[in-house]
Amino acid sequence: MQRRAKITSVHSYVPEYILTNEELSTMVDTNDEWIMSRTGIKERRILKGNLGMSYMGTQAVNGLLEKSNTNPEDIELLICATVTGDYNFPATGNIISDNCGIKNAFSYDINAACSGFMYALDTAASMIQSGRYKKIIVVGGDKMSSIINYKDRTTCIIFGDGCGAVLLEPSDDETGIIDSILRSDGAGCKHLYQPAGGSVLPASIETVTTGKHNVYQEGQYVFKFAVTNMANVGAEIMEKNNLTADDVDWLVPHQANKRIIDATRERMGLDESKVTVNIHKYGNTTNGTLPICLHEWESKFKKGDDIILAAFGGGFTWGAIYLKWSY
Repeated sequence: MQRRAKITSVHSYVPEYILTNEELSTMVDTNDEWIMSRTGIKERRILKGNLGMSYMGTQAVNGLLEKSNTNPEDIELLICATVTGDYNFPATGNIISDNCGIKNAFSYDINAACSGFMYALDTAASMIQSGRYKKIIVVGGDKMSSIINYKDRTTCIIFGDGCGAVLLEPSDDETGIIDSILRSDGAGCKHLYQPAGGSVLPASIETVTTGKHNVYQEGQYVFKFAVTNMANVGAEIMEKNNLTADDVDWLVPHQANKRIIDATRERMGLDESKVTVNIHKYGNTTNGTLPICLHEWESKFKKGDDIILAAFGGGFTWGAIYLKWSY
């Protein structure tokens, strides 16, 4: 039997503060009906104060360690997927590891926008499959409120803050991560990105005053590209693994837009009852959407369930992972 990696535990954290559509309508020209009809989002969570992504990651990882009864010193690697790290360096994964007592591991960050958690999960699974590692934590989350302009209704209605984490270990049966299809297209950069703060346009008085540290998105272009590619890759991984709609127990899609989720589900031929959807509560938490969904639906998953993860993000990045649930 081919060596596989399996998810043995999952946990998540979302901030307490709830930013509703009604409150947003006092900040920018919008309303609940307009937001719901275009995105399916009713509210989102916001991390208040001078707290960064590492705060949410620490809560998620500590909860994961306690829940799985895992000694932090037994963790060998922690990968953090985020676009809103505490600092340009060191890696937010380093800070989370230190906060959680993970002393015998190496850690680093992955930046693939909204596909980052999936990229990190596939990377971690490969490391388990190599035989070199037995306990790896993958964290996915973002404090998107730190890079959002709350006067820009094309972006501020979409994003929220949140984080999740999974524990990966070697599988001793047929369950675990089976296959993945991951893609990227750098030509999409100009349509969805954060203009300033990197080496091309370092921070200055001008970049701050002109709002270039906030997310820039060409909504219609991104929407069309996302609908096509996220839907297609979901169908592609089914075909590659000879899965029918009846075989798939769950689709766990990135929570970017309810219409994109619906298009992906329809392309895969799945009933709505097989799709995890919580975008109405949390909005798009970028790297947090997939692990938060896994945590929220954990009690409904059964060992051996065929699950497909699918995501699309800036870059452009997209892909799908096929796994059999392990507990």
